[in-house]
Amino acid sequence: MSTIRLQQQTTATPEQFVAGLTDFGPGRQELFPNSADADLVVHDRGEGFADVTEGNGGVWERLHYDWSDLGRVVLTTVESNVWGGRSGHTYTFTRQADGTTLVHAEVVREGKNLKGRVLGFVLGLFGKQVLGGALAKTAQAIEARHAVR
Repeated sequence: MSTIRLQQQTTATPEQFVAGLTDFGPGRQELFPNSADADLVVHDRGEGFADVTEGNGGVWERLHYDWSDLGRVVLTTVESNVWGGRSGHTYTFTRQADGTTLVHAEVVREGKNLKGRVLGFVLGLFGKQVLGGALAKTAQAIEARHAVR
């Protein structure tokens, strides 16, 4: 099992970041490249939660999103072709005195089969660089959505 902890500073507010995380409409892959629009299925959605299948490149997972606390968004893996156990994501947000937001992300990956265990091992080695770069791109895309024009 791999646990990757990341931090990213952004000019987006926590509310703007949560809005990006929970936007399951067309163009999601522009914010999250590992969530191809063609593979996105929203099974259920309510105030503060969603049940969504997403993925890309042959890896998919069904996630339960919980944003009932806007300071913390928890994505729990319900089903996946590679991830099981305690897999998921947790995002927490800290407002900074300078008006920016510090995004803390924790990604847990527990492989449920050989492919998942290999991917989990690789993420344990390179996940901070790969997922850290992806988080930075996500933050930039969310900032661009909310840029003053």
